[in-house]
Amino acid sequence: MSDDFPASVDVDYTDGEGEDPADYPSLQHKLEKAIEVTRRGLEQYENPAVMWTGGKDSTLTLYFINQVAEEYGYEKPTAVFIDHFQHFDSITDFVERWADEWEIDLVYARNEDVGAYVDDHGLEPGDDIPVDALSEHNQHHIREILEYEEESFPFLLDTYVGNHLLKTVALNDALEEYDIDGVISGVRWDEQEARADETFFSPRHDPELFPPHDRIQPILQFAEADVWEAFWNYVVPDTVEAFPDEGYVPDSAEDLPDGVTQEDVPISPKYFAGFRSLGSEVSTDKTTEEPAWLQDLEGTTERAGRAQDKEDLMERLRDLGYM
Repeated sequence: MSDDFPASVDVDYTDGEGEDPADYPSLQHKLEKAIEVTRRGLEQYENPAVMWTGGKDSTLTLYFINQVAEEYGYEKPTAVFIDHFQHFDSITDFVERWADEWEIDLVYARNEDVGAYVDDHGLEPGDDIPVDALSEHNQHHIREILEYEEESFPFLLDTYVGNHLLKTVALNDALEEYDIDGVISGVRWDEQEARADETFFSPRHDPELFPPHDRIQPILQFAEADVWEAFWNYVVPDTVEAFPDEGYVPDSAEDLPDGVTQEDVPISPKYFAGFRSLGSEVSTDKTTEEPAWLQDLEGTTERAGRAQDKEDLMERLRDLGYM
């Protein structure tokens, strides 16, 4: 990475400061801002990458990248998929299928040290991992960064140590390995309290915590309902030739237009099955059988099905480099 980072990058780190989704009163306002931020990100960074989870937010972000890259002739950035070893199988299948369809270079970020210990000892989620069995790199993060004092920790994604090692450390190692200077992510202001103060371009420049880089966040201004409105009015019609142009919204996977199957639509099958937020297979539940976009998006919590240990620590995890 360039020694003069971030002086070589010309972005406004205050853009979006003090704002919330209401400052973008229509879907068109939100779309225009997303395109503006995406274009600026692709212009300003030498080696940007997009974080892709297979979820609706990162897939919408990737849609804007595809549109901007095609219109203005930019090279599509690499997509980084954090493999935390506890995914739904259908998520990995979805990401690989659409990476191929959209001609996106896909790489995996993994904490190989933890993964090797899990494989070698046949661990299941929830089993304990001794701290002293891991590499000096991981032990440094556990003891010095997290200040965790126990002799072991559970192999679970949605816990303080588990989330940091399986996602944040894996991400930071990938940023260094691929020399990434701009991370394009699909976080939103309304999704979690710890993200409410984010700006469209957010610096992460402390070399003690992570490889210096910026976060590029094109969809901060979208609420959950806006994301689904964008999918059914733009993402799906622009992707699926046989899909109506005027916002047809299906009631289920069986209610898709003639000639269109669920596999044809760039929406994770988990959303069709009733999940609203995609975490890990062992810590995410659905609360209804209705597809995500038909649920009570205003009166219920989007992340209600997620394990709360991690949700309660989001601010601290964000400071350490979590998305």
